[in-house]
Amino acid sequence: MRSFKEIKEDYNFVSNDEQRLARLQPIMADKVEEVASALSSYIMSTKIGVRLLAEKTKQEHLFEAQKKWFLDMFGGRYDNAYYDSLIRIGIIHVKNGIDAHYLNRAINIIRNLAVKILYEINDGGEETLTNILAFEKILDINLDVMTSSYIEEEMRSYSSMFRIKSALIDFSEKFVQSANLILVLSLIGLTLGAIGLFLTDVQKLFVEDLEKGIITSLGTLLIIWVMIELMNTEISHLKGGKFRISVFVSVALVAVIRETMIATLKHEQSQLMIYLIASILVIGFVYWLVIKGEEKQR
Repeated sequence: MRSFKEIKEDYNFVSNDEQRLARLQPIMADKVEEVASALSSYIMSTKIGVRLLAEKTKQEHLFEAQKKWFLDMFGGRYDNAYYDSLIRIGIIHVKNGIDAHYLNRAINIIRNLAVKILYEINDGGEETLTNILAFEKILDINLDVMTSSYIEEEMRSYSSMFRIKSALIDFSEKFVQSANLILVLSLIGLTLGAIGLFLTDVQKLFVEDLEKGIITSLGTLLIIWVMIELMNTEISHLKGGKFRISVFVSVALVAVIRETMIATLKHEQSQLMIYLIASILVIGFVYWLVIKGEEKQR
């Protein structure tokens, strides 16, 4: 299955759509009972619905799940957790023997009701059209992901090779998630260590040479800044954002700048200073090129 980031890009689902849907949530929260009731009425009119939802408790559970799913479309947060929830919905449908036809019909009911509600809010006009288009995107994305999970689950049931491939992919995804967790925790630990080093440098201002203390503290501050940038990059990557190579180039740049500052205090040989300054110029030029390249990709 394709990544959620790719799917959103294909549907041109951008941050403006996310913010617009989030603003509509209070209005849709007032209408959620009506929408869920219409959907439940349709489900109970089908043979599969009667068979699976004979018990009252199951009907109530489904009703609450439908309301949550509908309001989540206006939650404004469409990350990997949201993507996984849609996949689980598709898998549950397959395991209960629910044909994809019923899913498509249910989506059609939701579409008709929600478009009617959105139209009544502003009584037509450009704002109404924009709201409807944003809703249509997230609804189609929902249908796309759930239908894809249908196909994969059915293939997994009939193909042993596909089951092996899926198991390998699942293991790889869990391993990557674990590695990302270790990376984030490591970055947090290193950042706390850099903050501790900065506090130590500040204390030295009062007992050692003032000039040396200030320059050393500035060098440590640069390290803290880089660590924060690395954490922001990793968090953005986990949310589906693009990987920023420029941050890693900035790590090298800051390291050389700090080394140059320390070498200045120690009155190192002029030849070493030339090498350090040349390194700053080269890495700085590479950093500029990488930044330009990343800006073009946006």
